[in-house]
Amino acid sequence: MDLVTIVGVIMAFALIAWAIVSGGSPQAFVDVPSMAIVIGGAIAASMAAVPSSTLKSIAKIFSKTIKHKAQSPAKLIEDLVSYAEVARRDGILSLESMCKDIEDPFIVRGIQMAVDGTDPELIEQIMITELENLVERHESGRNLFSTIGKYAPAFGMIGTLVGLVAMLANMDDPSSIGSGMAVALLTTMYGAILANVVFLPLADKLQSRSAEEVLLKTIIIKGVMSIQSGDNPRIVEQKLKTFLPPSARGAEEEAEAA
Repeated sequence: MDLVTIVGVIMAFALIAWAIVSGGSPQAFVDVPSMAIVIGGAIAASMAAVPSSTLKSIAKIFSKTIKHKAQSPAKLIEDLVSYAEVARRDGILSLESMCKDIEDPFIVRGIQMAVDGTDPELIEQIMITELENLVERHESGRNLFSTIGKYAPAFGMIGTLVGLVAMLANMDDPSSIGSGMAVALLTTMYGAILANVVFLPLADKLQSRSAEEVLLKTIIIKGVMSIQSGDNPRIVEQKLKTFLPPSARGAEEEAEAA
């Protein structure tokens, strides 16, 4: 569970609620028709803009954004180096018995292809293609949240314009102008909150998640190719640690970088 994301969203809503309570009556900030036009309009426009298959998986995409188990690149490199040591010592065929204990299916597929004697270029091509498809799926999910976040403020403005037209068409009662203006502006507020507190932050979070996973998968591809080619485990470690920042490479590498 990604508590940072949850806490961030809750904090944003809490600050808005505090500002509303401090500024006057909370009831003045509640208008059901305004909520309906912003939420319903953003969803309707997204239905027209995004493929239905992506819309159907919105709950799954949201769940993956919140429920995220971070994986350490350093630990991944450590595991790949240990596989290289086994392959170097006992032969690459010995890795086949280890596959059942490896949790990452991407590593398992790469090692199994190497054990089966698949051509190195074909192994790399298959794994890179799988990585590209992963990026495309992530981009599809990010685009869904980004699209809703883009349309919510637009429908907030549409609601405001509708409210202003209705208010200006009924100028007989000057005392109602202030309340009418307030209601008209609520849709803009709802659109801004929905976009900037929920959907755009989630879209940015998905983008960062995708970058993290691309790094991990790239490390795996390079590690499997090094194991397949029979590189010395120390060489494998040095190759893979180039993906880490100097501060995460250990005391020796950090000293050399300095």
